[in-house]
Amino acid sequence: MTNFDRMQSELLRCKSAVMTWLERFTFFSVLDSAALGLLLVAWLVIGWRIEHATSRHPSTSQIMAGFRREWMRQMITRQPRIFDAQVVASLRQGTAFFASTSVIAIGGTLAVIGNAERVTDIANDLTLMDTPAFVWEVKLVVLCLFLTNAFLKFVWANRLFGYAAVVMAAVPNDATDPMCEPRAMQAAEVNITAARSFNRGLRSVYFGLTCAAWLAGPIALIVATLFTVGVIWRREFASNSRTILLGTQT
Repeated sequence: MTNFDRMQSELLRCKSAVMTWLERFTFFSVLDSAALGLLLVAWLVIGWRIEHATSRHPSTSQIMAGFRREWMRQMITRQPRIFDAQVVASLRQGTAFFASTSVIAIGGTLAVIGNAERVTDIANDLTLMDTPAFVWEVKLVVLCLFLTNAFLKFVWANRLFGYAAVVMAAVPNDATDPMCEPRAMQAAEVNITAARSFNRGLRSVYFGLTCAAWLAGPIALIVATLFTVGVIWRREFASNSRTILLGTQT
């Protein structure tokens, strides 16, 4: 066989593989595509809105950012600063816990994907449909991607809280030192960045759990997505805790 024949054979094989994959995606309906698109758009839009809310109606995350800056200002004159170190340690423990939980969830999801035939039988019994294993695998892969993103965000948040602790330690003990407040504000901004990454990780977990509803069908995914957006919106823009933080509770 000549090199040309080998290349032609390889191209035919690749074309056949591509066609096979395209044929597999025909198992998904238009409603499935719309539901998945709604999930992704909702995840991105709600995250952007929370982080870019207006000053007249800030999100809880933005309000907490102001408290984090005030925390660093108060730290300047606090002697000793053991309390501040304990708070940062507590924040790091929280991110470590969620990172570990995400890894366990990813491992469990991959284990389920590896046993797709048995899962398909159970899922088909629940949905009363004869759906190929490929469909369930894709749905679980999307769930796994959300969990993976959450894990990466939690790990980075943990690292940033560590950076914040180091910068806090670099704040001079002498409150009259000209570098005291600039260093404290640097620590505050790193702390805020860490919290932002942590919140993004939490939202990935929320929407990962929402994605699990897709196993029951596209309608279930749409309903779960709208419910999740409503829950997140309320917590960020209409919760009682937000009112307390604003100091406007009656």
